[in-house]
Amino acid sequence: MPGPERLGEFALIARHLAPLSLGLPGAFNLTDDAALISPPPGFDLVLTTDAMIEGVHFLASDGPGNIARKALRVNLSDLAAKGAKPYCYQMVLGLPQAPDEAWMAAFAAGLAADQAEYGISLSGGDTVRQPERILVSITAIGLVPKGCMLRRNGAQAGDALYVSGSIGDAALALRARLHGQAFPAAALAYFGTRLDLPSPRVNLGQRLQGRVHAALDVSDGLVQDAGHLAHGAGLAVRIDAARVPLSAPAAECVARQPDLLAGMLTGGDDYEILFAAPPELDAALPDLANSSGVAITRIGTFLPGSGVQVMAADGNRLDVPAGGFQHF
Repeated sequence: MPGPERLGEFALIARHLAPLSLGLPGAFNLTDDAALISPPPGFDLVLTTDAMIEGVHFLASDGPGNIARKALRVNLSDLAAKGAKPYCYQMVLGLPQAPDEAWMAAFAAGLAADQAEYGISLSGGDTVRQPERILVSITAIGLVPKGCMLRRNGAQAGDALYVSGSIGDAALALRARLHGQAFPAAALAYFGTRLDLPSPRVNLGQRLQGRVHAALDVSDGLVQDAGHLAHGAGLAVRIDAARVPLSAPAAECVARQPDLLAGMLTGGDDYEILFAAPPELDAALPDLANSSGVAITRIGTFLPGSGVQVMAADGNRLDVPAGGFQHF
């Protein structure tokens, strides 16, 4: 019985990737060697690149559609933290062998679904043979009004530290998958969705323009990323662990097993926006949350000094693992 149809490089591009470029005239239906991108008058281009590698960021068993969507979404999360509106993206797809029709169709369908949701189009890239493991590298391009990109190094002493959404769900999913931690079935399903399909906060990011002093997305762990904001400003930051927002399933798990919290604060893959702003922003939080569709919580304060202090509810320092995720 013959095996599944394998796609050559040019058939792969023409059949599955070129249709993803149709919303962008400057992509030329992927028939040229480069795209032509002209930002609208009064806007800057914001560029960010993230790569995902099988066995490091995902498993082949996650499925082609979910792999594609996560690869795009982690880049959209970076754009969101810069206050940028998604515009287009370039993609390098490395595969150990020519994919079969069904795999490539599902991969492209995942991208198409998120392109429609986030208003972005494929503008070009490359397809290559990648020995042993799948590689998806995406460069996302966004638009911000000139001079309005949110930086990570502008926090000021006395600023409050805020975060969107909830923290720690992805860390619990990884704890279950890698270490066999048992969680209730409904909670485990929720944690898995948060890990496999993060929700880039693109609506919130655009609404933070002109309101905040610094921002980044939480990809490598709340504690480590808060440290990036503090270090960039030459300050210390204090995090009140009791204020860190947890999803309902995560809060139930922590109530039963409090020692989970420390790992959740450093685990990464949250893809929420972490930002510094004057504490007067508190008054605007309900409107910001309502208009952007995501909760926002004040969790700490920037202070003179250096480093990150994580404080427990009793006022004592909380012992958390050093740092967060790093590749090397």
